[in-house]
Amino acid sequence: MTASTRLEPDSDPSVARPTRIRWAIVVLLFVFYTINSVDRSALSVALPFIGDDFHISGTVQGIILSSFFWSYCLLQIPGGLTVDKFGPRTVIGIASVIWGSFMALAGFAANAVMLVLSRIGLGAFEAPFMPAASSLVSKWMPPRKRASGVTLIDSGAPLGAAVGGLVVAWLIGTTGSWRVSFVIIGVCTVLFGIGAWLYLRNRPSEHRSVNAAEVALIEQAEDEQSDRPGVSRANVVAMVVGRLAWAMVFWGLVTWGPSYLSAARGLDLSALGFATFLIFSCGAVGEILSGFLADRLQRRFRRNVAFKMLFGGSGALSLVALVALPFVTDTAVAVALLCIGVFFNLFGGLYWTIPSMLAKPSNVGIVGGVMNFAGTAAGIIVPIAAGVLLDLTGGYTAVLVFLAMAAAVYLVGSLSINFTGTTRTEPARA
Repeated sequence: MTASTRLEPDSDPSVARPTRIRWAIVVLLFVFYTINSVDRSALSVALPFIGDDFHISGTVQGIILSSFFWSYCLLQIPGGLTVDKFGPRTVIGIASVIWGSFMALAGFAANAVMLVLSRIGLGAFEAPFMPAASSLVSKWMPPRKRASGVTLIDSGAPLGAAVGGLVVAWLIGTTGSWRVSFVIIGVCTVLFGIGAWLYLRNRPSEHRSVNAAEVALIEQAEDEQSDRPGVSRANVVAMVVGRLAWAMVFWGLVTWGPSYLSAARGLDLSALGFATFLIFSCGAVGEILSGFLADRLQRRFRRNVAFKMLFGGSGALSLVALVALPFVTDTAVAVALLCIGVFFNLFGGLYWTIPSMLAKPSNVGIVGGVMNFAGTAAGIIVPIAAGVLLDLTGGYTAVLVFLAMAAAVYLVGSLSINFTGTTRTEPARA
């Protein structure tokens, strides 16, 4: 039965008002990525308590923080290929149940080795989520709304870190145990994963709540974009460098930010949870804003100009905030600088528009996997590097300098991307 036959009750697409299930899909994926990010960031908030229980050094803590990214990074490209082969709905459904189970198992870890193994399992099955989400956006959203859609979803990463700070701090305070907190979060993930699988569909025409007008709106816009050139080698290099450096800043702040606020700025558990929430909430707002700005600016400027304006501001202003941080003595000002830095750094979520912008439809998953492979490689490097710098210098200044250098590379790499995807001059917009 064809989509038009199955959606007969809504009849003529030119008359019927399109349903808005595409936005429901985006919001569901946003909520799920927020949960995904709570899972991965919970360890950072609980780490001071875990460190006391297991009596481990800063370097070992860095290894534990990094271990999530070993499998998360290595399985980005296989995850993208799996999405292209089996479809994003199936991949998200199966993966979420398994990663939620690993999150719960982390609560039973008896030592650092067991905790590392649970984090490796968590990373392995979280790996395909964003390639799958990017693939769904390319199938569900008209091209001129994809920046808004994908950045809304990806803003779940900083929001998850923000909510995770509050939730984990509250759970630890309420239950008196980081272990119980991990089990509760893992079980909630499994239940949400099952619900998401029941609602999601790979294409609009497969969803029984979508009318013919919405299918026509999406498919007509997709036909206009069917001549996407593919991603050039120069763009791949620039994309990989920029994403790697951006992620060093982001993951550096996610993994070591709470410890920095606790050890260097003297925040107690309650203040730490609130500050973490505030900082990464600013990041979520920044990322959502960047998507709407990208869609709006593309109506006034050529795509290449619009995206370079946004990435240029993102890289420059996050760099300024990180450079200023070591010179600040007041804790409130330091938190404010982190809010500003993370707000602009999260404009980097626009990287998730690149696969659906430039890649052929059949390759969106693998291009997203390659891009996120670079980003998650930073997650392997930066927690260990920061832990070593902390042990060598006895303070966080060297860590902040390292992150500022990464912000500078992010700026240069992002400005080197050709967002038209070709060497031809993009025609001016009407």
